[in-house]
Amino acid sequence: MGADILVVEDEPAIQDLVAVNLLRAGYQVRKAFSAEEAQLEIKATLPDLILLDWMLPGMSGIDLARRLRLEPRTRDLPIIMLTARSGEVDKVVGLETGADDFVTKPFSPRELTARIQAVLRRRAPHAAEEASCVGGLQLDPRTHRVSAGAAELKLGPTEFRLLHFLMTHPERVHSRVQLLDQVWGDHVFVEERTVDVHIRRLRATLAQTGHDTLIQTVRGNGYRLSAKPKN
Repeated sequence: MGADILVVEDEPAIQDLVAVNLLRAGYQVRKAFSAEEAQLEIKATLPDLILLDWMLPGMSGIDLARRLRLEPRTRDLPIIMLTARSGEVDKVVGLETGADDFVTKPFSPRELTARIQAVLRRRAPHAAEEASCVGGLQLDPRTHRVSAGAAELKLGPTEFRLLHFLMTHPERVHSRVQLLDQVWGDHVFVEERTVDVHIRRLRATLAQTGHDTLIQTVRGNGYRLSAKPKN
C-alpha cells in the first residue's frame, strides 16, 4: 500500500488531476480544499506527505505550513508547496517556512511524482516503497516479502510494518511511544506494552534465520535495529 498523501488545493480541476495521477502511481490520496479542512484531516490521521497550495481561501498554505512546523506532532511532516509563484524570493519564503520542496504550476505529473519520491526517501523512508536490506535481511514493501538468502519469512501485518519502520531507520533508538505513533498510527490508542508483544513475535520469526539479534533492546529507552553487535 502506497504512502498516504493529503492534497490541499482549492481549484477542483487541479486537485482532481493531481489525485488521479497519484492514485495511478500507487499512492493513497486524501483531499482538502482549504487549510481548515486540511487541519481536520491531519488531526484525524497524519498523512505521510502533504501537497500544499500556497494560495488558499482563508488561511494561506504558508501560514498552515508555519503552524505545522511549530507543533511537535506535525513538526517533521513532509510538505511540498504547490504554487504559481516562480520568483526566487517566493521560493526562499516557502523553504524558510519549512517546506521540503517547491513545485511551480504548471507542472507535469511525472515531475510531481519524482519530487514526492525524493522527499519521501529523505524525510519518510518507510513510506517510499523501496526495498531495504540490513545484515543480510531483505524487506520489499511492494511485494510484502521478507527474506534472508533463499529463506522467506512469514510475518503478520503488524510485525511487517514494525520491521519495515525499523529497517528504514537503522541504528536509531525508538521509544515505545514513537513506535506506536509510527507503526500503529498516532490516532490509535493501545498500551505501550503492546510494542513488547510484537517485538517478541518479530524476534521469534527472525530467529529462524538467525536475524533476531538485529533487534536490540536499549534499556530505559526502547528498541533499535542494528547489524552492529550491542555494546
